[in-house]
Amino acid sequence: MSRVAVAYSGGLDSSLGIELLRRKYKAKSILPITIDVGQGEEEILESRRKAKALKIKPLFFDLRREFTETWIARAIQANSDYLGYPVSTSMTRQIVAKKVAEVALKEGCDAILEGSSGKGNDQYRMHNVFKMFAPGLKILVPVRDFDLTRLEEEVLCREWGVPVTEMITGGDDKTMWCRSIASGAIDLNQPLPDDIWVWYRPPEKAPDKSGHFSLQFERGIPVALNGKRKPLGAIILELNLTGGMHSIGRIDMFEDGIMDLKSREIYEAPAATIILKLHRDLEQFCLTKDEIQFKRGIDQKWAYLVYHGMAYHPLRYDLEAFIETSQKVVNGKYRVKLYKGNMEILYRESKTSLFSPEIRSIKTTGFDQRRCTDAAFIRGLPFEILAKRKVR
Repeated sequence: MSRVAVAYSGGLDSSLGIELLRRKYKAKSILPITIDVGQGEEEILESRRKAKALKIKPLFFDLRREFTETWIARAIQANSDYLGYPVSTSMTRQIVAKKVAEVALKEGCDAILEGSSGKGNDQYRMHNVFKMFAPGLKILVPVRDFDLTRLEEEVLCREWGVPVTEMITGGDDKTMWCRSIASGAIDLNQPLPDDIWVWYRPPEKAPDKSGHFSLQFERGIPVALNGKRKPLGAIILELNLTGGMHSIGRIDMFEDGIMDLKSREIYEAPAATIILKLHRDLEQFCLTKDEIQFKRGIDQKWAYLVYHGMAYHPLRYDLEAFIETSQKVVNGKYRVKLYKGNMEILYRESKTSLFSPEIRSIKTTGFDQRRCTDAAFIRGLPFEILAKRKVR
């Protein structure tokens, strides 16, 4: 191999990958590529420090705006939820893979290296995107290629002088939308120490006084926080702090991965938890019953595609055509109270809602109830026919 592009994050896997390219793959030229998808300034600075120690100069691309305004915005509109957690890492992996593939082709590379293991989901996500956007390039996955355990990786790093600062076994994958903690490395009944959290506070350490905020949606996307219009990214960052402080956003779950193997996964997602709950409520407020029921299947499929490494599959765009149309009427304002892990909606309003208490409420006349007698007769006919059948 003459020139290899590397999806370089500064983590243990991609850092070791640089040295493996030199020692084992015998690459003549290495092109590291670092992508900012909102993992935070501290992590970016740490990756640059490690790059300097490895004597590499990564190309840097800031894709935070694309991640928030394109991907997170669509994830909100699609109520993106895979088995109970907001889809996040799967989105960023494929955004990164697409950019790395495009740069690799432009720079004349003949291979791409990425740091997935052979036991996780990311190997499939990255592979699919590489094959779609750089189908002729060889894909190198050293952790999988050499069948390395985490301990073996750490030993190699120490032997070869590769900088390692991993504080949590399994890694810490952080974006503004959701943070994945020690992916797949948490044992069944292993307690979680309080110091692993970035935003979340346990209820006993949360304020004794409740927190309040207002949030406004337009076309299904948050546009204003506490009465001030802000970019989506700024709203998410602020809600992570507010929600986490009041014990919102801790997720401890069993996840069925792409290989249908279960793992215990820990996530931290205060803003996503808040926004998705309010968005679902707003859809229930504004969409018809038939739209809501149909959209649940669409939303599930959207999350499934993204999670399973099919973010650029044609079906995703087909699903989004429906999702986008449905959001035209998903507009409204909320006032919310947070207290020690609880989230209470205090007030909601929408000029496009279908809630009509003047017709439905039992407190008002609305319409002549006697008109429903004939409707009930017609709706009951199938059951009257069923009653005549002996088999129940």
